[in-house]
Amino acid sequence: MQKIEVMSRGNEGSKGKGSGRQGGSGSSTGKGGNRRNAGSQEHTSNTSGRGSASTKNTRGGKNQVVGTSRSGNPVTKKEYINRKKKETTATAKSDAKGIRLNKYIANSGICSRRDADIYIAAGSVTVNDKPVIEMGYRVQPSDEVKFDGRSIEPKLKEYFLLNKPKGFITPRSGEKASKTVMDLMANASTSKLHYVGRLGRKSVGLMLFTSDLELANSMNNPNKKVRQIYHVALDRSFKHEDLMKIRNGISIEGEEIKVEEISYVEGGRNNEVGIEIHSNQDNIVQRIFDHVNYEVVVLDRVVLGGLTKKDLPRGNYRFLTKQEVINLKMSF
Repeated sequence: MQKIEVMSRGNEGSKGKGSGRQGGSGSSTGKGGNRRNAGSQEHTSNTSGRGSASTKNTRGGKNQVVGTSRSGNPVTKKEYINRKKKETTATAKSDAKGIRLNKYIANSGICSRRDADIYIAAGSVTVNDKPVIEMGYRVQPSDEVKFDGRSIEPKLKEYFLLNKPKGFITPRSGEKASKTVMDLMANASTSKLHYVGRLGRKSVGLMLFTSDLELANSMNNPNKKVRQIYHVALDRSFKHEDLMKIRNGISIEGEEIKVEEISYVEGGRNNEVGIEIHSNQDNIVQRIFDHVNYEVVVLDRVVLGGLTKKDLPRGNYRFLTKQEVINLKMSF
């Protein structure tokens, strides 16, 4: 049975210690090891030239292989540089023509591009103090854009990962509470942040916050499949027959609920379960276990769209790297 790896609640934010010492008795860098390695290197240098005249140079210069294309073909350094030059030229030409007005508004964090088109058509946007209702209008760097009379400008999109602690709610639009997840992110950015992956007051674990409204709306869409893994503690021992029932698929209120994987937590108690789902529906995990007559005592999201809690203590947040943002957008 496949096991779902989840992080123990007591080990959050801790880095694993090394598995051994360098230069120990098992190391090959001892006296004999050095002689053997030296001999091996001499043999390699003496034989590396034989039969290699026709092989492609991958160790340096413009023919060095630096990666693979989407089709799996090797990409050389020269090919990569040429491609980047073309991309830079294309971007420069695009910038010279300006940026589309709806994208300009969306990048300022006010609304999505689709909503921006509605505001533009309604005459809520001016460029250089003149109303613009033309779809596809391009803003130049010297232009001043106003939305409802207020000057706006695009901002760099930001992405944060929060390890939510217990006791904070995720407010819906217009909802007020004394302790919310937005309080935890108050000092993270001057931009308006939108959350991804709503969690209740008693739930803990990963949430994403971003000024990228389009990404947030897309990931929060119930029809989108975003990979999530939860560490669940139940009110009593979890029977194997109920585990198999959930694994084989259950129907809640006439709707088929698909669980990608479910298993007991390795090294945990018999009431601790790891469950992987790709659904964005509210309270879906609680509904699943409620259907088989269990109460969820602890709900900890340990994976969200490929992001994990590694080295992120409870109650803390961090920036996402550029590569993490790319991977996230490709994951759904």
